[in-house]
Amino acid sequence: MTQRGNHHQLMTRILMASLAVAVVCLLIPMSAVAADDTAKAEQDRVKAAGDALDELVTKENGIPTGLLNKSECVIILPSVKKVGFIIAGQYGRGLMSCRSGEKFDGPWSAPIMMQSSGGSVGFQAGGQATDFVILVLNDKGARALMKGKAKLGADASIAAGPVGKEAEAATNAAMSAEMLSYSEANGLFAGVSLSGTSLGPDDGANEKLYGKKVTAQQIYAGDVPAPEQAKQMLATLTDKSPKNLSEGK
Repeated sequence: MTQRGNHHQLMTRILMASLAVAVVCLLIPMSAVAADDTAKAEQDRVKAAGDALDELVTKENGIPTGLLNKSECVIILPSVKKVGFIIAGQYGRGLMSCRSGEKFDGPWSAPIMMQSSGGSVGFQAGGQATDFVILVLNDKGARALMKGKAKLGADASIAAGPVGKEAEAATNAAMSAEMLSYSEANGLFAGVSLSGTSLGPDDGANEKLYGKKVTAQQIYAGDVPAPEQAKQMLATLTDKSPKNLSEGK
């Protein structure tokens, strides 16, 4: 091979090596950015859930404080189109916070990311910006949700939550359910049936939010600190319902 041919071959190898290095340098920051974006998406959802809860517990016709005081856990499924998540069709995402401790009588826990599917979630949303809130009224319902996906109405009983004067008088059908569910859209707050909906921990979202694989039980046990974005939600719950007032607590 001539000297000119050797030089051409050498230049080709140098160029290919340079391109390979450039591609690697581009991929590394891109993957890091992608990871940051997914974590931020979960953080935004936690913040949106806190905003929704804050609005609903401060409204005169919002979540009845008397029922919140008898709840072991609160689940919030916000419609957060502004950060790219939509409760529509047959799928929704949100979070759950439970009172800590074996008897569910301690401080509110860090958020457990949740996901729902099926049932009437999509029908109720109707394409609108709809928030759903579920009050979990007993230990059995709370533990069923933490173990895995539970079908509401089958694995755990659920009823449309009473509002206003009905909430104060609710002692029979509604209060015998393990969960009460509500929806809020365009300023209208009402009890809503979510029977048939499957609901359980969103393991992928929990991993993104906390930066490692963590189960719902571990979050509940306090093995990971609550993210900064959950402070508003936890402060609202602590302010409005600092103690569990259900029977036996």
